[in-house]
Amino acid sequence: MLTFLLWCVLFLFSWPLALAALLLYPIVWVILLPFRIVGIAVQGVLELVGAIILLPIKAIRALA
Repeated sequence: MLTFLLWCVLFLFSWPLALAALLLYPIVWVILLPFRIVGIAVQGVLELVGAIILLPIKAIRALA
């Protein structure tokens, strides 16, 4: 809701800039989408590596 209100204020002050932002937002979102997917994949791999490294420590703590 806040985003819409900010866009309305921008539209009141500078309607060409507001329309450009409205038209360019989906294009920028599509361009940045691969970076989001890579970020999710890297985060998953790092969590997996961390879990594998910490597994022996957790197993020893469970036995003690």
